[in-house]
Amino acid sequence: MKTDHPVYLFLSAGAEAFRVLTGGRELDGAYRFCSLTIKGIERRLDGIFEPEGHAGPVYVVEFQGQSSEKAWYNLLTKIGLYGEEHPRSDVIGIAIFLREQDVPAFPSWANHVEAPLLNVVLRRVLPDWLARDPDNPYVAVFAPLLIDDDEVLRTQAAGYWRTVQEAPLDPEVRGILSQVLEFWFFERFCGLTAKEVWAMLNLLTPIQETKAYQSILAEGKIEGKIEGKIEGKADSLKRLLTRRYGPVPPWAEQRIDAATVAQLDGWLDGIFDAANLEDLIGPESG
Repeated sequence: MKTDHPVYLFLSAGAEAFRVLTGGRELDGAYRFCSLTIKGIERRLDGIFEPEGHAGPVYVVEFQGQSSEKAWYNLLTKIGLYGEEHPRSDVIGIAIFLREQDVPAFPSWANHVEAPLLNVVLRRVLPDWLARDPDNPYVAVFAPLLIDDDEVLRTQAAGYWRTVQEAPLDPEVRGILSQVLEFWFFERFCGLTAKEVWAMLNLLTPIQETKAYQSILAEGKIEGKIEGKIEGKADSLKRLLTRRYGPVPPWAEQRIDAATVAQLDGWLDGIFDAANLEDLIGPESG
């Protein structure tokens, strides 16, 4: 299951998202989340929390959804590059892994408790949190990553969706969490059609009344379009592109609608590395 782009989208929801994803660490004071490119070598720091109006530490967040032997060194490089440009800042690196086996063995000191890096394994901290605080919408969105049994997840899907929709959240934050949860359900149940996934998430709500359905229907994409996996990936990509780069132009929508699953996967994987829409899917005349 692809995780990098929805995780960074999740982090943009603010301080509570940071607390959940880091296993309980809290931001002290106001912080601004952004994506940053270090000039000169174009190394992107996708997840970074910078203090606003106070001298708190800067947090560089690196999420690893798959095993990578160089994950620690990648994070250390980004910390060093940011520190070179901001030498009077305290920079703290946080590596977030999905599973225990994804944590690289080297450098060995990085896995020590006293190391100047924070190590968070979601499979270690979030299942208990989900059981302890099931009404927390920031935790509920991780259910598709934490519940292994498909049938159990199916029966609980509508409840997690309602947790996000009924929580007292800012509308923009609710939209972010809804996109993340919906994205992961489409990835988890990639063999189902879009209608079937939405029905799973809204068992007590007619699908015609959901915002997701109305949004797609308004664009004429329910009837006559390819159902299932391609449709879900294309819609997810468009939403992420809109949030990252602004409104998607018609020529880009046409290119996305005509893409294969493999091409959509490649664009989804690269969305946080591309400086703009053209860098990701090519120029309009391409």
